[in-house]
Amino acid sequence: MDQIIVQILNGLDKGSAYALIALGLTLIFGTLGVVNFAHGALFMLGAFCAVILSKILNISREVLVEGETDFLGNPLMRDVPVVYDWFGEAAGAAIIDWNVPLAILFSIPIMIGVGFAMERGLIKHFYKRPHADQILVTFGLAIVLAEVIKYFFGANPIQTPAPAAFTGSLDFGVWLGFDPLTIMYPYWRLVYFFFSALIIAGVFAFLQFTTFGMVVRAGMADRETVQMLGIDIDKRFTFMFGLAAAVAGLAGVMYAPIVAPNYHMGMDFLVLSFVVVVVGGMGSLPGAVAAGFLLGILESFASMPVVVDILPGINQIIIYLVAIIILLTRPRGLMGRKGVMED
Repeated sequence: MDQIIVQILNGLDKGSAYALIALGLTLIFGTLGVVNFAHGALFMLGAFCAVILSKILNISREVLVEGETDFLGNPLMRDVPVVYDWFGEAAGAAIIDWNVPLAILFSIPIMIGVGFAMERGLIKHFYKRPHADQILVTFGLAIVLAEVIKYFFGANPIQTPAPAAFTGSLDFGVWLGFDPLTIMYPYWRLVYFFFSALIIAGVFAFLQFTTFGMVVRAGMADRETVQMLGIDIDKRFTFMFGLAAAVAGLAGVMYAPIVAPNYHMGMDFLVLSFVVVVVGGMGSLPGAVAAGFLLGILESFASMPVVVDILPGINQIIIYLVAIIILLTRPRGLMGRKGVMED
């Protein structure tokens, strides 16, 4: 039972990332009708926002340590982060330690700006082009962004630790009545799950309960009628592209302590996220979220040693097998709508 609980927790952790990326993908497809293969690159850029902020906060200057010398007898110098001069040593150290949560605020305007630039500079020219053209151009953009990151940050992963308060593991089993130390789970992975749930709930609440969101949902259902009412739906859809980019970026920021950011992490998640979108149903936001958590949990259980011993390699293909089964039985996905990508 303890192993089952651990695998469920692992599945919720993976599913959180899948669901957030798939949610952004579905927002873009549902509003603009664009199949955006550069969305995984936005996830990567979000992770590197945390890296960039970390480098900025750790900019330092050399200061003389009075009364001390090195082994050659020269005056001893040490690097002191400039942030210490601005906020004091204690507050400066805390700011550096909480780099990843602070990167949330740092990344939001950056990712929204990147989303606007992508949509206005490139994507808008492909609205009426075939989906194959959209896939090719956005996939090419993803490769370009990955190579840019590789040029500036190198090919090796860059460690971006979580705050010290969230290092280590929680004795999760005690809460469920197990013996102490039976089920230990990393604090930050739990934080990531709750953060993802908060972002997903926020997006759904925005679309469901705000006037802006209601107009967007109406535009997703019948764009021409909304335009006839005198509403500039195109501007609202552009904003939604920026919102989708921000969602992907936030997913990347908070994932940085779990998997060290590297230039190809966007590609690693891209294909899986598209499978999640297709399984959930193209254009269905609830379907994308449900499929993300479902496939994450299935992948986690397929990675258990007892399962891998019986079916070697099943953990690598389980998501695709489930996708095949679902699409054979429900061609539109779990919650897909009639007429979406069927023309």
